[in-house]
Amino acid sequence: MILVAPLAGWSSPLEEAPDAVFAGRMLGDGLAIDPTGSTLHAPCDGELIAVPASRHAITLRTDAGAEILLHVGIDTVALDGEGFQLHVQQGQRVRAGERLITFDLDLLARRAVSVLTPVVVLDGSGFRIARRSQDREVSVGDFLMELAPIVATAQQPGAVIDGHAVSRRVTVVLEHGIHARPAALLAGALKGLSGEVSLLARGREASARSTVALMKLGVKSGDEVEIRAVGRDAAAAVSAIESVLLSAHGAPHASTGASAGVSAAHAAAQTARAAPGASSASLPGSSGAGTPEPGAVTAGGRPAHQPNVLRGVIASRGLAVGRTLKLTRSEMVVPEQGVGVSHESAELDRARSLVRDRLRQTAAAGPQATREIIGAHLELLDDPELVGSARVAIGSGKSAGYAWRQAIRATVDALEALQDARMAERVDDLFDLESQVLNALRGVAVAPVMEEVPPNTILITKELLPSQLVALDASRLAGICMAAGGATSHVAILAAAMGIPVLVAMGPDLLSLSDDSTVVLDAETGVLAVDPDRGRLTSAQSELERRRERRAAEQAAAQREGRTADGTRIEVFANIGSVAEAEAAVRNGAEGCGLLRTEFLFLERQSPPDESEQIAQYQKIALALAGRPLTVRTLDIGGDKPIPYLPLPHEDNPALGLRGVRTSLWRPDLLRAQLRAVLAIRPEGQARILLPMITDAAEIRTIRNILEEERRTSGQGRAIELGVMIETPAAAVMSDRIAMEADFLSIGTNDLTQYALAMDRGHPELAARLDALHPAVLRLIARTASAAISQGRIVSVCGGLASDPTAVPILIGLGVHELSMVPSVIPQVKALIAGISLAACRELAREALELETAEAVRALVVRTVTPARGEVAPEVSP
Repeated sequence: MILVAPLAGWSSPLEEAPDAVFAGRMLGDGLAIDPTGSTLHAPCDGELIAVPASRHAITLRTDAGAEILLHVGIDTVALDGEGFQLHVQQGQRVRAGERLITFDLDLLARRAVSVLTPVVVLDGSGFRIARRSQDREVSVGDFLMELAPIVATAQQPGAVIDGHAVSRRVTVVLEHGIHARPAALLAGALKGLSGEVSLLARGREASARSTVALMKLGVKSGDEVEIRAVGRDAAAAVSAIESVLLSAHGAPHASTGASAGVSAAHAAAQTARAAPGASSASLPGSSGAGTPEPGAVTAGGRPAHQPNVLRGVIASRGLAVGRTLKLTRSEMVVPEQGVGVSHESAELDRARSLVRDRLRQTAAAGPQATREIIGAHLELLDDPELVGSARVAIGSGKSAGYAWRQAIRATVDALEALQDARMAERVDDLFDLESQVLNALRGVAVAPVMEEVPPNTILITKELLPSQLVALDASRLAGICMAAGGATSHVAILAAAMGIPVLVAMGPDLLSLSDDSTVVLDAETGVLAVDPDRGRLTSAQSELERRRERRAAEQAAAQREGRTADGTRIEVFANIGSVAEAEAAVRNGAEGCGLLRTEFLFLERQSPPDESEQIAQYQKIALALAGRPLTVRTLDIGGDKPIPYLPLPHEDNPALGLRGVRTSLWRPDLLRAQLRAVLAIRPEGQARILLPMITDAAEIRTIRNILEEERRTSGQGRAIELGVMIETPAAAVMSDRIAMEADFLSIGTNDLTQYALAMDRGHPELAARLDALHPAVLRLIARTASAAISQGRIVSVCGGLASDPTAVPILIGLGVHELSMVPSVIPQVKALIAGISLAACRELAREALELETAEAVRALVVRTVTPARGEVAPEVSP
């Protein structure tokens, strides 16, 4: 079906329309014409099905059912018909080229946002644009577009398909509903997929490509929503959105062996939501106040009996002594009027591009917590609703800065109107982006937070933005106190990851403190003591010194080889996902990398990294490890961890579907490129390869054949070790056969536990009961270790259990002599290992295997070992 130009003018991409609805293709796909003529003509034969009283637009339906919207100008409905003359009426049939509307082009140019006229093929009418005439001058009657019918996709279970439309109703499992990061992941999941996708909830609809629009829905955990998609990739799009909505934390769960990273920090922030003083720990020398007496304290106020104490909500636990320094945030002044639409639009694009590049650089060099939060900021930066709203304001004559601020503030108002505390915490992310773009517009690369932070500073502020925290010298920052803010804000999560104690929601009294006041920040009981008496100050300083000495001793000991008290060698490795994490791991005493999560290279992009990019990144990490072993896990992606450019078929049970090595074998081109990149790491012999989600020996043989092919082709003379992850009960039961084929085994306890106990680790009701110290899991680990030892293979644990000090003695007792863990716990674990003998570990493991519950196993360890210090009780000493 052919559509001809209804207007004389310049044919432009639809995204140039200064309106989010058109630019974001929320109504459908099409073109926009910048008119030189003043008469709108019919683009084809059809019936006029909508002719509004304002006469500014017409909708036409063809005999084949395609619906075409012709919208003269942007926001011209506000003219209420002035400047328009209608030549037809609703219900009338017209022929191509027939005159429809005459309009006053000069009037529209003066009073409308824009005269740009969208010609849109409406979603839901069963047609797509097969080809179009774009970026050229057109006359009335010239070819404009060719439409083709959309072929219906095969029906997926649980889906309703009407032609090219797919819908599915799901109950949202996201732990905290759709806030910034889950919204960003939802939008990101659609990258590379065509068509329009929306979410319907609470009687409202939002584009699933817009982070802002999704947040405005105010969807909470447990809400039922409907996913609707239209277009060629409709089924894949619905599956991608469903996968995120059914994930507890709004992201694919950290795969087996994942670093605690942001999840640990987030957990700390979550714990902090308890009422101040809820912790049983109290500051030595303090009043011993845990929870204050009812009525004794007003939120953010000073108790009558404690005039120098302020209370707050714990956002990041810890203890600090320091001197106060106030940080105030002044609002930048921006001109309201712009100097021209094209100039201001270009300026906004330039500023956003600068901020985008800077955010990506920060993410690449930062830890996991920083990368995840910046990922959400990147989605907001390109959000079609925010950008579209700003372009509308620019089109009305506003400056780029004023338009961007206006778009941000409108969204802030909408989120605050939801009266949802978690949504309110996302407001800081929007203010942060506002600030960064405004600074870029005025030519400031990074706005200085303050000239210099003195050592042992306790920062006092109303609120702190994530970019401000990242810009501060964390080594000089002892703690943070905020009058406002939330315990689960992104600043709180970042601070927890950085080990900085934080109290939030302390109230306006906090801001009355003067600079350079001596304070004790106890973010374990939720108290800030101002100008404390000598006893309290001395006690806090003594406690800090004791902690420093213990950390220093552990840090020094961590640089030595891991050995038990009787000299048994236990290799202590780290799980990492970036160069920065590799460097941190080495500083903490890691003897190598037991798991490199290569997914960091494949996410948040439109196409997979090529071989040269992978080689460069892997080599940087190898250099950071300074010759220490590097275990590279092949891409662990699949049904429960989707990536946009790798559309997988819908799976009702993604955790049991196409994932891990199964996905690699499904896409051998990606696998081969990754294997070649690992083979290129120098020096030869430093790297080894780890295969995820292996279930039988045949898979190993298949991969080894491919690996050997690529090794011979590359000319590498030395064979590279090929290991496998034991993540399923099947793999553990068959570990004797698997150990014959693999060079080493690595146990992924996160997945192994959920599969062994038949409990989804993303299920909100079951997650707390999912404990890898369950005797059933321990028996699978014991079987695997025994099989590995019988074949002379090394067996390691790279799952979350290796980072749990309570579990370490049992794992050693079961025969595990290599542990790979979160870098931050390495000093503590090495100290623990040095304080216990192999005989004691074996006895502990023997007893644990005879118990019935994980709780009983943990109680056994508590009775016999003090995990925090590596002390062993006499009854299990050798």
